[in-house]
Amino acid sequence: MTKKRSSGGRSKGGKGRSGMVQCSYCGAQVPRDKAKRQTKYTSLVDSRILKELRDQGASVNRTKTTKYLCISCAVHRGVVNIRSKEDRKYVPRRRRPRRSSS
Repeated sequence: MTKKRSSGGRSKGGKGRSGMVQCSYCGAQVPRDKAKRQTKYTSLVDSRILKELRDQGASVNRTKTTKYLCISCAVHRGVVNIRSKEDRKYVPRRRRPRRSSS
């Protein structure tokens, strides 16, 4: 049978079985390496007040919240896009900024 993706939609490689996480929106149990992760930093202080405090030199704590999404919720919320067959073959690479030689 043909395979849609060479990775099977997962990022585990040859690690064997991975743990399960729960989708933050629908509650589905998804393998950790298949789930899409959204990380957001939130602060208790309003953004306009936060800017004024930073200008005065104050440091304000912020919390890191991580959400795991199943593929269907990630597509629904626009985190990932459905790609055509040709686009699936291309893996986008992140460009690293060049270091200045000085």
